[in-house]
Amino acid sequence: MGGRDPPVAAKPGFAQRREGISPLPGRRRRRLGRGEIPSLLCAVLGGGKMAEGAVGFVGLDEITLDLAASLLHSGYAVQAFETSSPLMDEISKLGGKRSANLTETGKGVSALVILISHADQINDIFFSHEGVLKELQKDTVIILHSTISPAHIQKLEKSLTEDYQMNFVVDMYVSKAVSEVLNEKVMIISSGRSESTSRAQPVLSAMCEKLFMFEGELGAGSKCKMVIELLEGIHFAASLEAISLGAQAGIHPWIIYNIISNAAGNSWVFKNYIPQLLAGNETKHHFLNSFVQNLGTVLEMAKSLIFPIPLLAVSHQQLLAGSSHELKDGEDTTLLKIWEKLSGVNVTDAANEKTYDPEELARELPTKSDTLKRIGFIGLGAMGFGMATHLLKSKFSVVGFDVYKPTLSRFANEGGLIGSSPTEVSKDVDVLIVMVTNEAQAESVLYGDHGSVGALPSGASIILSSTVSPAFVSQLERRLQNEKKNLKLVDAPVSGGVKRAANGTLTIMASGTDEALEHGGPVLSALSEKLYVIKGGCGAGSGVKMINQLLAGVHIASAAEAMAFGARLGLDTRLLFDVITQSAGSSWMFENRAPHMVDNDYTPLSALDIFVKDLGIVSRECSSRRVPLHVSNVAHQLFLSGSAAGWGRIDDSAVVKVYETLTGVKVEGKPPVISKESVLKSLPCEWPEDPIKDILALTQKNLKTLVVLDDDPTGTQTVHDIEVLTEWSVESLVNQFNKRPKCFFILTNSRSLSSEKASALIEEICGNLSTAAKTVSNTDYTVVLRGDSTLRGHFPEEADAAVSVIGEMDAWIICPFFLQGGRYTIGDIHYVAESDRLIPAGETEFAKDASFGYKSSNLREWVEEKTGGRIPANSVASISIRLLRKGGPAAVCEHLCSLKKGSTCIVNAASERDMAVFAAGMIQAELKGKKYLCRTAASFVSARVGIISKAPILPSELGTYRERNGGLIVVGSYVPKTTKQVEELLLQCGHVKCIEISVDKIAMKSLEDREEAITQAAEMADVFLKSGKDTLIMTSRQLITGKDASESLAINCKVSSALVEIVRRITTKPRYILAKGGITSSDLATKALEAKRAKILGQALAGVPLWELGPESRHPGVPYIVFPGNVGDSRAVAEVVKRWTHPGRLSTKELLLNAKRGGYAIGAFNVYNLEGIEAVVAAAEEEQSPAILQIHPSALKQGGIPLVACCISAAEQASVPITVHFDHGDSKQELLEIIDLGFDSVMVDGSHLPFKENIVYTEHIAALAHLKQLMVEAELGRLSGTEDDLTVQDYEAKLTDVNQAEEFIDTTGIDALAVCIGNVHGKYPASGPNLRLDLLKELYDLSSRKGVHLVLHGASGLPKDTIEECIKRGVRKFNVNTEVRKAYMDSLADSQKDLIHVMKSAKEAMKAVVVEKMRLFGSAGKAC
Repeated sequence: MGGRDPPVAAKPGFAQRREGISPLPGRRRRRLGRGEIPSLLCAVLGGGKMAEGAVGFVGLDEITLDLAASLLHSGYAVQAFETSSPLMDEISKLGGKRSANLTETGKGVSALVILISHADQINDIFFSHEGVLKELQKDTVIILHSTISPAHIQKLEKSLTEDYQMNFVVDMYVSKAVSEVLNEKVMIISSGRSESTSRAQPVLSAMCEKLFMFEGELGAGSKCKMVIELLEGIHFAASLEAISLGAQAGIHPWIIYNIISNAAGNSWVFKNYIPQLLAGNETKHHFLNSFVQNLGTVLEMAKSLIFPIPLLAVSHQQLLAGSSHELKDGEDTTLLKIWEKLSGVNVTDAANEKTYDPEELARELPTKSDTLKRIGFIGLGAMGFGMATHLLKSKFSVVGFDVYKPTLSRFANEGGLIGSSPTEVSKDVDVLIVMVTNEAQAESVLYGDHGSVGALPSGASIILSSTVSPAFVSQLERRLQNEKKNLKLVDAPVSGGVKRAANGTLTIMASGTDEALEHGGPVLSALSEKLYVIKGGCGAGSGVKMINQLLAGVHIASAAEAMAFGARLGLDTRLLFDVITQSAGSSWMFENRAPHMVDNDYTPLSALDIFVKDLGIVSRECSSRRVPLHVSNVAHQLFLSGSAAGWGRIDDSAVVKVYETLTGVKVEGKPPVISKESVLKSLPCEWPEDPIKDILALTQKNLKTLVVLDDDPTGTQTVHDIEVLTEWSVESLVNQFNKRPKCFFILTNSRSLSSEKASALIEEICGNLSTAAKTVSNTDYTVVLRGDSTLRGHFPEEADAAVSVIGEMDAWIICPFFLQGGRYTIGDIHYVAESDRLIPAGETEFAKDASFGYKSSNLREWVEEKTGGRIPANSVASISIRLLRKGGPAAVCEHLCSLKKGSTCIVNAASERDMAVFAAGMIQAELKGKKYLCRTAASFVSARVGIISKAPILPSELGTYRERNGGLIVVGSYVPKTTKQVEELLLQCGHVKCIEISVDKIAMKSLEDREEAITQAAEMADVFLKSGKDTLIMTSRQLITGKDASESLAINCKVSSALVEIVRRITTKPRYILAKGGITSSDLATKALEAKRAKILGQALAGVPLWELGPESRHPGVPYIVFPGNVGDSRAVAEVVKRWTHPGRLSTKELLLNAKRGGYAIGAFNVYNLEGIEAVVAAAEEEQSPAILQIHPSALKQGGIPLVACCISAAEQASVPITVHFDHGDSKQELLEIIDLGFDSVMVDGSHLPFKENIVYTEHIAALAHLKQLMVEAELGRLSGTEDDLTVQDYEAKLTDVNQAEEFIDTTGIDALAVCIGNVHGKYPASGPNLRLDLLKELYDLSSRKGVHLVLHGASGLPKDTIEECIKRGVRKFNVNTEVRKAYMDSLADSQKDLIHVMKSAKEAMKAVVVEKMRLFGSAGKAC
């Protein structure tokens, strides 16, 4: 092919940009969504959708005529004013209305598009007597169509909004997109405050194919235009430099164009301008002057911002130099001729030379050879290893060498041979491939110590695939010729990355003699998908690679300069990226590397130092060939700066850090962390009326059951007194519908499944729901997909599955607000509260989930991201907080009804009232026949069914005190929040026993290891639970993930199944169960506990559901706490466990306080041995009565500390409140020892002492006992009678003196007073007891004032009526000894066969007495 005609037609876009030279085709190449950084305080206000109506146009041109035509086609009416009659004629032809003047154009329109060409037009258009504002309504959207200075636009907006109270003002910049997808389609860049952009969106969308909306100050369009022009200018200058260097190196310009336009060095400018230049079609007059002027404007803006843009500066200087040549020549010469004068390179003649097809030449090479038997390979790095192993797979014998010994071992394992040096590798090979990093390494392996050249056999070929300079290759060929061994050299640099190297699909640019190429052809063919043979001898292939790297390096550096400049202009960099990819400023490298800059992710996929080397080659070549390459050398300096700063080994896109470090800007495109308090205060006031009553009334009219498909059990976080099903057979659903519930949950646990299985499950459930609903008359239902409030889960797969069964919806509703979890949606951005800050969801740990990770915090962008672009962000509707709080339910209803069928709508919310307002509006819309499928968090469900929240439930409300076993806590969640909560639990709750399960053992090791870990954990848990210890079973905290999302999900399933098996094997019924994490709690409930249904009682803590397991479960009625992995602060789990931990034994003082409140008394029964202890406890449990085990000093003398230990242990194990009391401590030394033995209370008996000594003695002991939290009882007065061989004669007895009692109580600080009112120890006389009940009343009056309890010793033998009178007069504790002792002794009189029978008989005899006394004292049934 020859002549001037370009061999490839110039088409917009990059038709084959992923083919050809692509240094790293396996790199991440993610299409970022639009804006994630709104100006928050504006964005929070939101706005409603504008109804279709009339749109006015002031000023017309070719572009605005297209916009008007689009509006008319979309159903809008159009009226316009323009002084040019031909343009007005065109409007009429389109179907628009002609307006007579500016004022008329603004009448009755919902939006007014105003074309402003110059700033001096503003006053006439707006503020003159006949200006557009005269008849314009305040809520009309003003759309400023202009590219004048942003400062002028912003000044105009301020005047319109502040001086003229216009509510909605936006600007727009209109252009034609040039990408493959949107080629020549209209795109609009608009900006303004959130409520303005939201209001304007319908009209703007109707005018274009692609809409970009920047929230914030006006002028974004002009700013984007500047950034695009910056890139165009740099790309244009770099393209000219590349073509010139290639031509000077002897490479045909059209060959360069053909290869590079399909390679990583491509750009829109190169693809579209170079053919025109080479064909001589672009004149300087036609193009250059306006280009220079535009770039000058950009430079002025950068100067005003004090921002360096060196690449554009040097590009501008070159174009300026070209512009000056016209002045000297005075002729309308072509741009190429001007450039040739500047560069000194005759590109025109080179382009007119006969051309050829490099791929056709490659196809002529042999692909197989019988003579090539052995290949040497030096350089088994990432690329080299892949190439060498692919040659092995292609049946070549390969011997390899690398300085890194482990790589040699890997290569041997793949079947390769290994050599110990380049010399050894080169012996007896037919072809030697050299794939080292640079020229110095190539020199070393070929000519250094133990080099290859000397060992190569005659006639062998060397294929040099390293990126080196053409000069090095040419010199190497001459040196090899001097060896006189007929050694052949193929210059064959490669491109394509590690993956393509291993697959044999590289791009190779080969050059050399025909003999060398033919000899190496089979090897080159085996390694390549695209093989180019470049004429010009050795060095030509490296020349093409060098030119590609020149452009690629400049494009990376220019991407950095553009994105940093955009950030300095205040633009949202994510949205800016999207804009540029549709524009003439795009390039292959921009689209590939800019996402790394925006994500602030510099994982080294191609190190920055590579371009230090490659552009260094360019720099040397331009010097040796005397071709000035200004832009390329400045780019080289930028990469050098990055390397000098220490960034050489991270990704080459890190060159942007040079700009960030110099200027302080941040290119990373993420929403800011903001203050929760300040943002919530900035919002409009809530809707004044509580809609809950209206919701309840509307729900009665609606008669639809809300069926919530919950992808894990944590979705029940905000409801109470509602059932949840864990199976969904048609029969179960029919039974549920027959109950006519307003709502019920179905636990799908689909988050633990793969996407395919989750979709199939949702289809099955929806199918069963449909069948069941048809079976039950007058049944209708609405499906809600309850998902994670931090956006994890199978979306849109589950929604797609649901509609495939239940039919198309009017709209999908996305509503992840969840107050209790601190999840807020404000300005379309979803936030997670951390303390007093709001963190964008995309920046949290939840977004990094191995199975359900995401990038976007803006919910519109999240929808686009999760649907893979199927639902574009700009098509997603939004209900703003402003609409909720200013318009109320009616506005919500109107908005929902106006949505196009099949829409997706997100809901902003910052309070429960917002949620209720939305729910009320949605119900109104449903009553009008609309159908919605909701993907929501928990808050929506409670609002939708009108549930009024209630306080968290305490264990005392459920009567769990009677259960003595420990509680079971199971933790499977791996989020960092959970790990912190577990650490705090163990720190705060030292009583909790911890069993840690190794994830490595149960998920990664053998079945035997897994079984051992499961069995050991279950056995230990049983022991702990039976002993009453709360027990924590937790997985090891090191997160183990798979290679991809599905493998990570499989590991999670193994861990979950192990926890299920452990809990299944635990035989002890826990007092309560707490499951931490959604998958964990679901699997435990359904698989380990076999629950088919449960009742949601409420919450154990805000956002923490509390269930009661159904009767079919293994532990019916056991409280089941479903603790989400993402809820609560670090102390939350510890707080719940402390609430649910068994409170332990009540103190004696608490027992007496309860008796006082209940109007009964408690029996204190003297015990002497194990039978006595068991008799009291058995009676107490049988009668559900509190009781006191009481030890007398004489019993302690015989039974010692073991007797005390038995009493304490029995009290701890009892299912009713039991305390242990030491009675009649009349020895100071003895009492000092007693108070450290674990008693709950002591009696200090100084009744044998004179009054004053009794006070001193009692006060001293009481003070010491109180330090140990023991209740103190003392006696005033003295009882006669005998107790345990201690006898008080009648003449020694003394009644309690009331006056002394007051002094005694005040001075000693006792808690209980044992009184003497005629009661005796032992038996009463035959005449019966003679108690001074009048004295007891006086003492009761005194004790009530002092807060002291009354105790009556000698209760044995007192009749029922006397006991009742004593209780009425304040006696709360009766000591019982004689009758119990007698029962024991009497039982011994019966002849028994064995000691066991003696023990049993004695126990039953004593128990009968104790039961009688408990009923007598009124304590039976009073255990709590």
